[in-house]
Amino acid sequence: MSFLLKIQPVFGAVVLAALVGCANDPAPTEQLKLTEQAVAQATAVGATDEEADLVTAQAKLTQARADMADKSYKDARMQAEQAELDARLAEARVLTQKSEAQVAQVNTRLERLRKQLGASQ
Repeated sequence: MSFLLKIQPVFGAVVLAALVGCANDPAPTEQLKLTEQAVAQATAVGATDEEADLVTAQAKLTQARADMADKSYKDARMQAEQAELDARLAEARVLTQKSEAQVAQVNTRLERLRKQLGASQ
């Protein structure tokens, strides 16, 4: 019986430590806002559901929202941070593709000008 009396305080301390550990993880509301903005920005520059990174970002954002509802704040933060990075990657890829297309267009114009100048001489 005295053995059980010694275990109860230890068990109580473990439970208390676990609860305090959960309380140290605040709700990542700001991170969710940043992530939502990153997804919106990626969409604004032209990322679509054909961009795998944007699809991944949206799925992770959905999971982060579900984790928030479950009060799994650490998981929500991790999912939201990953989703933000995926959205930023999708944005960067779209902008890179657009820039490459513009460079190709400029190179085509330069080549035409060179041909015109060469033909006129």
